Amino acid sequence: MPLFSIFSRSKTVDAPPPVQSSPTRTAPVAASHPLDEVTGGIFSADNSAQRQQRVASWLASNPEPALLQTVYKALSARDQGAAKPIRQRMNDIRQSQQQEEAAQDWAAKAEKILAAENFHIADGMAWLRDAAKAGAPLSKEPLASLRSRIAEQVKQLEELQHKAMVQKEAAVLLAQRIDVLSTKPWQHAAQAQEALAQDVQKWNTHAQELTDSPLWRSVEPRHANALESSRAQLALVFEAFSAAIAQARAAAEDPQALLPQVQVWADELRALHGMVAEPAPSVELTQAQREAVIAAVATLERTIKQGQAKQSAQAAAKLREQLKEVQGSVDAELEKRINQALIDAGDLQGWARWGANQVREELIARAERLLQSPDGKPVAGSKSLQLAVRELHEQWRQIDRTSPPNGHLWKRFDEAISKVRAVVDEWLGKVKAESQAHKAERQAIIDELRAFAATLSEPVDLKALQRQLQQFANRWRNAGHVSDKVFTALQASWKQAWDAASAPLDAARKASTLKRREMIEEAKALAATEPLDVRAVKALQQRWQAEAQAVPLERKLEQKLWDAFRQPLDEAFNRKSEQRQQHQQAISAHDQRVLDAAKALEQACASGNAQAIHSAMDALQHVIRTPVEGGSESSASSADAAPSAATADAASTTAEAAPDNAGTASPAPKPVVAVRGDDRPSAQVGAAASVSSTGRHGEGRQAPRSAGAERGARAPRAERAPLAPRLGDKAFRAQRTAMENALATLRKLAAQAHGESITQLLHAWQTRDAQAVPAAAQLGRKLTASQANAWKSAVAADPAPNTQQAAKALLRLEIAAEVPTPAEHLSARRALQLELLTQRHAPGPAETWSEDVATVLAGAADDASAKRLQAALKVLLRRG
Repeated sequence: MPLFSIFSRSKTVDAPPPVQSSPTRTAPVAASHPLDEVTGGIFSADNSAQRQQRVASWLASNPEPALLQTVYKALSARDQGAAKPIRQRMNDIRQSQQQEEAAQDWAAKAEKILAAENFHIADGMAWLRDAAKAGAPLSKEPLASLRSRIAEQVKQLEELQHKAMVQKEAAVLLAQRIDVLSTKPWQHAAQAQEALAQDVQKWNTHAQELTDSPLWRSVEPRHANALESSRAQLALVFEAFSAAIAQARAAAEDPQALLPQVQVWADELRALHGMVAEPAPSVELTQAQREAVIAAVATLERTIKQGQAKQSAQAAAKLREQLKEVQGSVDAELEKRINQALIDAGDLQGWARWGANQVREELIARAERLLQSPDGKPVAGSKSLQLAVRELHEQWRQIDRTSPPNGHLWKRFDEAISKVRAVVDEWLGKVKAESQAHKAERQAIIDELRAFAATLSEPVDLKALQRQLQQFANRWRNAGHVSDKVFTALQASWKQAWDAASAPLDAARKASTLKRREMIEEAKALAATEPLDVRAVKALQQRWQAEAQAVPLERKLEQKLWDAFRQPLDEAFNRKSEQRQQHQQAISAHDQRVLDAAKALEQACASGNAQAIHSAMDALQHVIRTPVEGGSESSASSADAAPSAATADAASTTAEAAPDNAGTASPAPKPVVAVRGDDRPSAQVGAAASVSSTGRHGEGRQAPRSAGAERGARAPRAERAPLAPRLGDKAFRAQRTAMENALATLRKLAAQAHGESITQLLHAWQTRDAQAVPAAAQLGRKLTASQANAWKSAVAADPAPNTQQAAKALLRLEIAAEVPTPAEHLSARRALQLELLTQRHAPGPAETWSEDVATVLAGAADDASAKRLQAALKVLLRRG
């Protein structure tokens, strides 16, 4: 029986008997889904990826919406990811159907508007606005063509109404011209009659074109009535003017003819025929009536002078009412004044109306440009756009106050401003929503801070509390913008929650500030004591650091307290350092001699003369070893005057021989550098001296006895060499730097001399001049005279014809010097290396390099061989 059963069974329920399996029975095959045939096997796919692929292939065949609904219901229960494209297709079909239905509805409405007997601008503009707001597919047919037709109808009708208003104003101007001509001489009026008749005919032609337009019946009644009344009034005025001109002409020819009704012309004709003017029936005016007429004329003249067109029109109307009451019975002088004022008022009103319309056109253009961005992108709402809308509205109101309003231009302006206002309203909605969200965000921060303050309990981790408060402050600072009124209300709640949360930290900061101020006073007291107690200062600094780490303060206050704490201590340490520096500045006579000798060695190094450098080095070593007479300088200085640097190691570098200016070579002896402390060479002489663990000389273990010494016998003590004078820090560093520079200069001169010697040897080889070969001492210290004579003999002899032997010798030299071989000779070098491996007892290239040099020198010289020989000799002569 197995230890663990595969199936866990209850102890109280008996296990069912095992099923006898038949060897011939196979597992039943799962029935295929009924929708697999129409969907291409979506439901029988092995995995989700294969199912999504089959869904995409099936959707490419554009199945029916009913089938899409059935497949989606069946597939969404199994695989939501695979059913998502089907849902999207269903949504697209539903949206397309909705758009088609909406398009049909809006098309029917548009056809009804266009088919109406009278086209109404309000209906057309409402259709354009409402269709766009409802999301109708205006860019698709048939709505696209219908939209363009309605827009064209609206535009034509607006232009027709605008032209009607223009014709009305033109009729007023023509009537004013006729009125002005009635005040001129009748001959002048007769001359202008023909031009005036042409203008009246032209006006009638334009008015007839407007009334013949197919859209004239759709014009608003007020525009049509205004045009008809202007036509009738102009016709009456012009007919009366023409009749008066005809009467004036007849009266000018026949004195018995009737005089025209124009008083000015009648007076001229009477004067022409020598007749006395008939006195006009005079009506006596009361003093109150005369004063009222004079006051009305004065008001009209004042408004004309100030350029107030709207007020001047009102004053002119009031004056006419006054004249009707008195029935025109005024004296000639006042009548002339009244006529001139009325003429000026008419001119002012015409010009004011024209100027105001120009300004209105500019405001309309500015309103339309507000939604035109330079890059073609839609303009987003902003505060500046809102202010621009307000400014344009205010300017339009000011124009309406000073001049008669223009309904047509106002409609255009209102349409342009409405489009901009829609963008501004959308922006204001977003701003309002953002403000509400920002307000909720700030309120959530306040609630969270209050909950956090309620969870605080003793003891409080001040640093963690400060970090959490800083996080709250950053969140509050970075929260979105709200209005000033809302921020003021929220700021009060934030302040209360902040005070409750920061109360433990504020209390701890107050206590810590008091402690730090007490430590500042202690620091001042310690800094004033002499000598300075360094241990007490360090203990006080540790207390300060512990307090600073335990209680964090505000950065500015903490820095201010730290500066106050550090200032007296820094002054005390600076005072002590100044005293030490003053003591150290008293340089001894021995240090001065060492400084002078080091300076002389530096000058010798600058000259480049090896002999002078050696002499200066010897002089410096002599000065270091020799004390000043009196012996006072050889004693150790006090602890305060001793240099603080660690004991330096003695430089023990041996320089190679360097030629001097005369061409001779002199060896560079091993320099002895003065050291400080017990590591001086003189202090290490004798093995008997020992140092105990306490560091005192002569104490500690004794030196080990020799093997033949008797028990109890002591080893003889070696005599101590005389101590070299102790150097100050400045002198010690100066002499060490000078010695290092001198050794480096000698090595550089030796390298230069070595290179010059090799160059001289190659030149002697090329010219076959044995006398030009350098001496053995110049070429290398270990080069023997016999080897140098062999080289001279090879140079002096005629070039050997065996070039292969010279080439092999060059390869052996490169192998011995371990320098690279040119690429064209690499195969020969490898072959030579293999050959050398087979020769066991034969001398190697490193042993026969001198003979190989002689072999090369015995051959003919060329530039390539000279470069290869120079590279090998640089290594071999320096190594040898």
